[in-house]
Amino acid sequence: QVQLVESGGGLVQAGGSLRLSCAASGTIFSLNAMGWHRQAPGKQRELVAIITTDGSTNYADSVKGRFTISRDNAKNTVYLQMNSLKPEDTAVYYCAAWDIKRYWGQGTQVTVSS
Repeated sequence: QVQLVESGGGLVQAGGSLRLSCAASGTIFSLNAMGWHRQAPGKQRELVAIITTDGSTNYADSVKGRFTISRDNAKNTVYLQMNSLKPEDTAVYYCAAWDIKRYWGQGTQVTVSS
């Protein structure tokens, strides 16, 4: 089993920045990738960014050039640096991890005011 704990959400004005953190524990040696999803009210959960064990990254088109995913293997932590935030980025952000199945964190609220 893998446990994921997110932190770093909050309220920020449009144009501002936030950094989310996700600390993983448990059987993390088997993980293939970690990433971030988000879910806005009334919308489906969507993949925002993903990083594999070899460091490859992929982003949703809506966040390319503004968000950066990174990982600190020594701390078993993945980060999502979010810059130039827009009101449409408002959502609950969920950390996810994959081995033979997907694991979820509890979510952290990000609110961007206009």
